[in-house]
Amino acid sequence: MSKKNGKVCAKIIKSQSVVRKSDTPQNIKDNENGYSEWLTPDLSLTGLEHMVAHSTILPQCINAYKSNIAGFGIGVRYKEDVTDSEKLENEFKRMQEVIDCLTFECDTKEVFENIVAARETYGIAYLEVIRNAIGEVVEISFIENVPSIEKSRQQGDYIDVEYNYNGKKINRKKQFCKYRQKVNFKTVYFKEFGDTRIMNKDTGEYVTEKIPSEMQANEILEFRLGNKPYGEVRWIGQTLGIDGSRKAENLNNNYFENGRHTPLAIILNGGTLTESSFNKLETYMNDIKGEAGQHSFLLLEAENNNNKVDFSEESKPDIKLQSLADILQHDELFQDYLENNRKKVQSAFRLPDLYVGYTSDFNRATAQTSMEVTEEQVFQTERQSLAWIINNKLLECYNFEHVEAYFKEPDISNPDDLYKLLNVCSNAGGLTPNKAKEIIYNLFGEVSDDFDGEWGNIPLAYIKYISAQTNIEKSADNCNDEMVSVMKSVRSMLRKMNKGG
Repeated sequence: MSKKNGKVCAKIIKSQSVVRKSDTPQNIKDNENGYSEWLTPDLSLTGLEHMVAHSTILPQCINAYKSNIAGFGIGVRYKEDVTDSEKLENEFKRMQEVIDCLTFECDTKEVFENIVAARETYGIAYLEVIRNAIGEVVEISFIENVPSIEKSRQQGDYIDVEYNYNGKKINRKKQFCKYRQKVNFKTVYFKEFGDTRIMNKDTGEYVTEKIPSEMQANEILEFRLGNKPYGEVRWIGQTLGIDGSRKAENLNNNYFENGRHTPLAIILNGGTLTESSFNKLETYMNDIKGEAGQHSFLLLEAENNNNKVDFSEESKPDIKLQSLADILQHDELFQDYLENNRKKVQSAFRLPDLYVGYTSDFNRATAQTSMEVTEEQVFQTERQSLAWIINNKLLECYNFEHVEAYFKEPDISNPDDLYKLLNVCSNAGGLTPNKAKEIIYNLFGEVSDDFDGEWGNIPLAYIKYISAQTNIEKSADNCNDEMVSVMKSVRSMLRKMNKGG
């Protein structure tokens, strides 16, 4: 039996050759597991909304994020210090105009306030993006009904996507997903932001032929927390405490309806309640709910257990009313439990009491420290993240090179600290007139222009030093002139004395 020889192929790879590799991500994502095209959230988004609505601390935390991250407005600035020119000014005005015209229903910053609030409530928020005929983003619309949006798996082949980076074109490959919204048996499809393919909004299918613009699907730009397909709220670890606090509040509230019974026990010795008294007592207990049952009177009658006709001292029924006021609830229950749960939720948001209105015991120093720490560790990073999405995704189609959008922040500088810092810098010789002018103008929220001339960039201490040196040299020159004059006078006097001698 003959043995077949397998073929062996060899290929020489020289150092100049380019080794080909995959130009797309190869890692397996969690949402690729499964057979359904559409993904299902791990938690009920409507349930999360109800938890926020019935919580005593979540609305305050979410409003604090909403107001402090996007509430101060959106501004435009140059990426670096540049010399003013007509081209740069036109680009600055163009970006400001684009941002202002993204929506006419409200201020643009209110749209991003709603995005922050929805993201903290559901873990994800959606923004519908509308482009013009040349592909520029001209309008945005916040999608309020977040639970109605469904997301598909990333599907199809990788699509070539072009990005702008510092004026250069960079190509990448990316997979996109679909979105659909179901409300009252109506379904509308959307495509993921950046997908250049044409999709039918009624069927969700990509089409190759041209269809009317009113039938083309718009894009959705999502803002999510975490890496899960539908995001994950930052307070997910506190859900048990939040639900427990709600039940504790319900228990305390229920006390006003069902807990206001007469605080006493009725003890009968040597007799039984008549049927009429028992019915009255039962009716009394059922009708005592709420405020209407306060200060009600109760009449009880007792019968003797013995069959004797006369009532002797030994057989006479004895009725005692034992007060139970000591065990009556005087104040709401679970105070420590509620307080601890509140602190846990605030810890998840990393917010001090000052931002949620739960403290009045603070002074200027403690308030200043709280604001500085929270700004640096929480709000500044969130603003930078949102600003990156605006500049590198939403407005990327405009190819802005020298300007960028940013979220404005509050001025939390301490005037006393600023005064000390300026003194130290001035004494050390590092403060220039232009820099001092810039600091003062920024403190009042104004834009400053540099002084004319190079002297504006020379440190004040150095200017004083040069001025002092100049005065010393002038004084030295004046002193030399006076000495020369005196010596000349002495010389003339000596000559006269010699002639006279």
